Amino acid sequence: MSFSTAPDWTSAEHETGTTIMAVEYDGGVVIGADSRTTTGAYIANRVTDKLTKITDKIYCCRSGSAADTQAVADIVSYHLNFQKMDMGEEPKVKIAANIFRELCYNNRDNLSAGIIVGGWDKTEGGQVYAIPLGGMLTRMPFTTGGSGSTYIYGYVDANFKTGMTKEECLKFVANGVGLAISRDGSSGGVVRLAAINKDGVERFVLTGNQVPTFYEDY
Repeated sequence: MSFSTAPDWTSAEHETGTTIMAVEYDGGVVIGADSRTTTGAYIANRVTDKLTKITDKIYCCRSGSAADTQAVADIVSYHLNFQKMDMGEEPKVKIAANIFRELCYNNRDNLSAGIIVGGWDKTEGGQVYAIPLGGMLTRMPFTTGGSGSTYIYGYVDANFKTGMTKEECLKFVANGVGLAISRDGSSGGVVRLAAINKDGVERFVLTGNQVPTFYEDY
């Protein structure tokens, strides 16, 4: 019998954590995420960009395994670029979400991928689709994902309202991700935001004391 002197966490299964969020508004969507990538107790990257471009007006928020979600996002982008060349027009958000759903569902036993798809198209305007672990697809007025989402259910349920403006949605998402960062050890870094509408994408980054907090110094 052999005994290892290494601590238990060095051989434990790596757990990943994050906070992602998206909300529809009249004319577009706002998406957001933290920037911490963890492998167990180790922070592998503190400034990851989890808001991934699929087309000019469709983005996805990634949670789960960074390798899995990056690979799936690359495949979806590849398919949609071909469709755009074939059809001569921008792909619909619903089509992008369904390709994500098909890939995640068909490979559900091998992937750790929770995806939020947000974007704008001329047919249905701004849309948010949630594709959690397992590959289910649901359109939502707003949704959250990742380990940090469990800490902000109360906040988002109490503060979401229909008909919010883009500025209200930016504040709503920034506050939600900021709250998750303050409570979830696997979420952290900066807050990345993007507003997507018919004119394209606006990107924002909240760093340092710009990240919203809701408590005084302990």
